[in-house]
Amino acid sequence: MRERAQGVFRKHLKHLSDKAWINLWAEDGVLEFPYAPKGYPDMMEGKADIYDYMKSFPKNFEVEFTDLIFHIPVDPELVIAELNSVGKQRETGNPYNQTYISVVETKDGFITRYKDY
Repeated sequence: MRERAQGVFRKHLKHLSDKAWINLWAEDGVLEFPYAPKGYPDMMEGKADIYDYMKSFPKNFEVEFTDLIFHIPVDPELVIAELNSVGKQRETGNPYNQTYISVVETKDGFITRYKDY
């Protein structure tokens, strides 16, 4: 089960730039940005809202995810991961380099809650 949850997360990273990405989400999934900048939403609820919010990401950013480290929680359907992104904003060419901690809840192979720190 743990391998399935980690596999879902790996697919999330791989498909973030195409429409297959949203198929990894449960219909009632929740995407949270606990430290969202002022003026940006800190939570999207439901597959449709998540897609509406994220669909422009691949058009605006060219990103590669690196240095993926999984931490092993007790719950086999929970993923805790550290990773980096190396990329750029397509229009300006400005760097888009981030360090993430992601806490991802899955159920039956679908993302049910994703907290992006």
